[in-house]
Amino acid sequence: MGAGSRIRRVAGALVGRRARLRWVHLVLGGALLMPYWMLSVTALGVLRPDRRPEERMLLLLASLFTSLPMAAVTALVPVARGLEGSAARALCTVARPEDLATGPSRSWAARWHTALWFVLHVFLGGIVSGMTLGGIPFAAALLLDLGGTSELGRHWEERLPGWLPLGPVLGVLLLLLIVGVNAGCGAVLARSAPALLGPTPEERVAAAERRATVLAQRNRLARELHDSVGHALSAVGIQASAAARVLRTDPDFAAEALRAIEETARAAVAELDAVLGLLREDGPEGSAEGGAQGAGPAGPTLAGLDDLLRQLARTGVTVNADLSPGLAALPAEVSREAYRIVQEGLTNVLRHAGPAPAGLRVALAGERLEIELTNPLGPSRPSRPGGGRGLRGIGERATALRGGSAAGPSEDGTTWRLAVWLPLGGTA
Repeated sequence: MGAGSRIRRVAGALVGRRARLRWVHLVLGGALLMPYWMLSVTALGVLRPDRRPEERMLLLLASLFTSLPMAAVTALVPVARGLEGSAARALCTVARPEDLATGPSRSWAARWHTALWFVLHVFLGGIVSGMTLGGIPFAAALLLDLGGTSELGRHWEERLPGWLPLGPVLGVLLLLLIVGVNAGCGAVLARSAPALLGPTPEERVAAAERRATVLAQRNRLARELHDSVGHALSAVGIQASAAARVLRTDPDFAAEALRAIEETARAAVAELDAVLGLLREDGPEGSAEGGAQGAGPAGPTLAGLDDLLRQLARTGVTVNADLSPGLAALPAEVSREAYRIVQEGLTNVLRHAGPAPAGLRVALAGERLEIELTNPLGPSRPSRPGGGRGLRGIGERATALRGGSAAGPSEDGTTWRLAVWLPLGGTA
């Protein structure tokens, strides 16, 4: 870095836009200090006429420190945190202004941090304000009184003979001192703001929990869209392809396929409306727009498996289903998630194995529900245990209910098997 760059950098730190904003912030702190300082001046009797000048000066200095505890007490009011945070965000030019508080204190730790910040703000602001109000006029007088013709010049000439040639130099040095003190005090406040006005550990934990909740809601919505709408689009695509192939040779079959497409599309629209209802359901605190917090989404359950299997049959997928009695009495949340898991598993069969026969077993085993889906591996299906978003979504659904899942090819590589187990008492 060259000498010119260093000079510009120093000049910017002393009188640049950031320094000017911080000066405004410090002067604001000095103005906030004034009521407490005047109250201390009155309480200490500084203005009594019998005070000697030296005693009065000491009491004025003491009143500055006795006013700080009063300022700290008033800063314990919760709203002070938001006001000070907003001022610091606008004027203090900290590195990450978005981390500063914008709302009231919600804990005693935040209140004490705000009180400490307020004391620091008004104390440094009082210093800078005093130097600005008293030092700048004095420095200007030293710079302009070159001949010592003013009363100030004659007064100091009598006390310090020969000082006149040093007057302009002293004036410049005083201005530099004021500018330097302002820059230093502004830097101290900027460094202290994140620690004193930033989030407390409890607030950081709460913010992390809110972010985790939002992420979970987004993942939940993505799973619902993938499983419901994705299944419908896959079925519609296959049915439309089949209808196009036989449109002229077998009009009756084409008409049946088109009717199936219409029914599938209607069902998809209904499920899409239920999925989008999750956006309202996850509203804050169960408001009228948001619905009851924590309630499960409206959607199909295992009671609708017959309709799902009939829909798959129209696409050429034959499902040999072994359904245990009593599925209709399952807890609603478990039944909904189990339906989505079966739906996604059958959609994978449709996508990867084509019109191949599949075996489905849904059984109650003690206190858990077991789902097993098998199908022959088609030539286009990868013989690997991994998968795309569908298998990952199945695993997430099972984990959310404190269950588990496994998927992969058989040992001889001819069959694909999906197994899922869900505890009946599981809750997302």
